[in-house]
Amino acid sequence: KHLNGLLRPDSGKIWVDNILLNNISFNKLQDVRKKMAMVFQFGALFDSMTIRENIELAIRSLTNLQENNISTRIFKSLNLVNLEGIEDLMPSELSGGMKKRVGIARAIAINPEYILYDEPTTGLDPITTDKINSLIKKVSDKKKVTSIIVTHNMKTLRDVANRVIMLYEGSIIFDGEIDDLFGSKDKYIQYFVTGENK
Repeated sequence: KHLNGLLRPDSGKIWVDNILLNNISFNKLQDVRKKMAMVFQFGALFDSMTIRENIELAIRSLTNLQENNISTRIFKSLNLVNLEGIEDLMPSELSGGMKKRVGIARAIAINPEYILYDEPTTGLDPITTDKINSLIKKVSDKKKVTSIIVTHNMKTLRDVANRVIMLYEGSIIFDGEIDDLFGSKDKYIQYFVTGENK
């Protein structure tokens, strides 16, 4: 929420693409936000809209895409997350995993430079978690987008991350590569990673 300006920090500085966000004007903040998409923890789809309308709303709000290209963008976004042909369904007709994938499709439909994921595998079974992890990696690689993921899921870290920042009581206690995190001798990090308090 600090990266997309939904929250302003009490202290410290937030920089995105060499732009300081702390006291930025609303109009300039909107320019920064157009580079970002957010995938919410529980999908955040509008229940009264079809899948097509949910994705279309993001495209119309955040891009200048020509009218005749909107349907193509929706199709390509759903195709990338392996959900072709569901455009006319309602969110209530989808499983939890499918809703997460629609959330990702909506995010990539605006061609962002950054995708912010809030606990993308919360509430999902292990098989669906693996599918979402693979999808995040696929989107990152294919679209050349930077993915920033907030997660407590160690499997997601192992499968997706190439850099990890760990926070504890408001401070960074680790910033580095995934192997270094799992190899850390720090007692708190080990407890978090293994679930065992030694």
